[in-house]
Amino acid sequence: MYGVPTSIGDGMEAILLVWGVRDEVLRGLPVKGHWLYGEYDFIARVEFGSGVEMEEFEKLLRRLIDGGRFKLMPVKISGLKGEEGRDETSILENVEVEAVF
Repeated sequence: MYGVPTSIGDGMEAILLVWGVRDEVLRGLPVKGHWLYGEYDFIARVEFGSGVEMEEFEKLLRRLIDGGRFKLMPVKISGLKGEEGRDETSILENVEVEAVF
């Protein structure tokens, strides 16, 4: 099972959005996340050890979710030591979406 991030490290993080699938498909996903009611049916934050692991996860999703009704969006996290000793953290969604629509 792919994990929910516990710390910021060398790995990659992504947000998974799923829509237009049956409840049985959502129950079969290999990640923990939250069911939604609206435009999307499911959201999860997923951590990968490498880009290869993320690609393998995408292939698995394509097999589980017919029609590619998902978005897997890599997220970039950065941290800075700000003025007056305050830490600043920013989370930026990568503009290149890594999914089949």
